[in-house]
Amino acid sequence: MYEKETPLKRDNPEARLGPLDGHNFETAWSGPFLDIQVITDVGKKRQNNEDSCLLFVPESESMRDSRGVLVAVADGMGGASAGEYASRTALQCLVKKFYDKNLHTLVPNALKLSVECANEYVFDEAEANPDYAGMGTTISALTILGNWAYMAQVGDSRIYLKRASQPLKQLTNDHSLVAEQIRSGLINEEDARNHTLKNLITRAVGIKEDINVDLFALQLQVGDVLLLCSDGLSNMVSPEDINLYLETNDVQQAARDLVQHALAAGGVDNITVIVVRLTAPPPITNYQQGAKTISFEQPGLLTRLRSIFTGR
Repeated sequence: MYEKETPLKRDNPEARLGPLDGHNFETAWSGPFLDIQVITDVGKKRQNNEDSCLLFVPESESMRDSRGVLVAVADGMGGASAGEYASRTALQCLVKKFYDKNLHTLVPNALKLSVECANEYVFDEAEANPDYAGMGTTISALTILGNWAYMAQVGDSRIYLKRASQPLKQLTNDHSLVAEQIRSGLINEEDARNHTLKNLITRAVGIKEDINVDLFALQLQVGDVLLLCSDGLSNMVSPEDINLYLETNDVQQAARDLVQHALAAGGVDNITVIVVRLTAPPPITNYQQGAKTISFEQPGLLTRLRSIFTGR
């Protein structure tokens, strides 16, 4: 059974954060050009769900026009109740800071400041309370503002894109020892899947006083499907299978099938998925500077030659 959706504020039913009971949670929202499905499941091996997930749709039209719709996944760590507390409070800080009254801040910088605020709060709580010592959390956050998606990333939760006639693409980089070894060419993807240290992350919210946040921007197309997930999904479901599940137009079915696949594969960790689909042409908005733009265009000859000789 899944917990009923819980508003962040009593007067805003479109603000949802879960789970609040440490187990399962599911919610959904549809707008003029977006369908969103959110599910988190405790899995088969854990007693408590240390993942948290967020869906926030501002009531204010001016806030929607300046900040968009925000979704986020956080995978907590720290043992006992510390991981659950870290992921939940980090997302509470994130959403509060992101939708503050300073609407003149560009979206990428607003995301960065919001993750930094979450980092400060979790770090201070861990320092002040022995029960929370060493706790931390990943954060993968996504806001959709018109035809642009802006992302903030810390840790090894992930954001994927499924675009028509193209294979699944991971938009974020894992901050883990194994992922860094892959990027350095020391091991391959097959080695990584069976690596004994595959869950060792190199960057997390709340572990250190300062945090480095990856920022990405993607220009969207109608039909695009975005997936945010914790490693309880990505470690259990192959990219090929994720790709297949995201080919449907039904975000609820896609999200539920992904969770069921992870459970059938063993469900050894908490599983969180957020599926977002662009269902109609969105309002056209200008790109806001401060994030790395993700491009799908094939590089030209000069770019490829430069990459060969510089290694970048």
